Amino acid sequence: MNNRATTTSARKLAWQCLWRWGAKQGVFADSLIHLAEGGLSNSDRAMLQAIVLGTLRHLRLLEEQLATLRGKKPLQGNARWLLLSGLCQLFVLKWPEYAVVNELVELAPQSMRGLINGVLRESLRQREQWEARLPQLSLGVRYSMPDWLVGRWTKRFGAKECRELLEWFAQPASVFLRVNLLNPPPSIPANWAPLPNLPGWFRLTDGHFPHDYVRAGQVYATDPATRHSIELLAPTAGETILDACAAPGGKSIAILSATQGNCSLLSTDSVQSRLPMLRSNLQRAVGHPTRVELYDWTQQPKAKLRRAFDAVLADVPCSNSGVLQRRVDARWRFSPTELNHLTSIQFQIAKHAMQAVKPGGRFVYSTCSIEPEENNEIVQRILAENPGWSLAEERLILPHREHTDGAYCALLRAPLSS
Repeated sequence: MNNRATTTSARKLAWQCLWRWGAKQGVFADSLIHLAEGGLSNSDRAMLQAIVLGTLRHLRLLEEQLATLRGKKPLQGNARWLLLSGLCQLFVLKWPEYAVVNELVELAPQSMRGLINGVLRESLRQREQWEARLPQLSLGVRYSMPDWLVGRWTKRFGAKECRELLEWFAQPASVFLRVNLLNPPPSIPANWAPLPNLPGWFRLTDGHFPHDYVRAGQVYATDPATRHSIELLAPTAGETILDACAAPGGKSIAILSATQGNCSLLSTDSVQSRLPMLRSNLQRAVGHPTRVELYDWTQQPKAKLRRAFDAVLADVPCSNSGVLQRRVDARWRFSPTELNHLTSIQFQIAKHAMQAVKPGGRFVYSTCSIEPEENNEIVQRILAENPGWSLAEERLILPHREHTDGAYCALLRAPLSS
């Protein structure tokens, strides 16, 4: 297949991902991309990801631009998503105009081609007017974020820092790699830039993702923000350790790596469909099967698990408000109602998982959220209901300050006796 044909295929697959995302409530963009990218070359896979994630990252802004071009003639369905993807390629990704317009017109059904061609070419004619208007747009539209979140962060951080946070979330996420000390790669490629003061951590400097190294279990793609919960947990050789919400396995692998594989680790998850990938990732990392079980920690723990572990990590389901640069569509699922629902689940998981800690043991609660309701407020509720437990340390990682994903973690210590 020639290059023009494969490029068109990547653009077509991106269009399909977008309208499927728009048509199905609750579907994740990452899942759609994963299903669509099989068989594509590395360059076409990168193109697919750039279009889908770029369009969803800038969705409100692109919708405003499309509304400006269409006036009182709103669009629905396939045509809308094709045009939004085209505006993303022209104005966000800034790809060559001729290729974008002509290939998207070719992709469109015959009945739609005049519309696609007319709107995209009109957008290019109005480029200067549109760019002059950008500073006048509200922050929610300019940075494609729900207004309620913008208001919330402005109140909490102030206008200047809120804008810095929004600007961070508007940028594509870097790819970071953590070397598996139990099974390190034979060499470090030139496109892996080492992170200062973080041995074994690298940032990918181009689009050549090391699929072979990942499949071999030699590296794991994860953000440096994930290290904080492991540092607080401080796993050591010989300990019994529980990773309560383990899938897909990144933190379990970090625990095994930190102990040189010399710990008794149980990795659990509440969703059956996640267990095969969890088992596979752990086996690749250590070279042999590890203990993986289906377990729902919103329920009371079984007797055999109570007070059975030296250290427990509960990396609970959360809003993802700290990782909106990476999980771009999470902003469109998040709402005040969802926040209330999540905090209930988080508290139940924490309350039950900490029952698995031995007297004098350690419990780490973590999220990839930056919202206080999901973080310190949950920890304070836990402490209020569990006399004798103490808060040893907590960390809030704000992404625009640390230039990583956002995260929170807290280390709690159990009393020596009940």
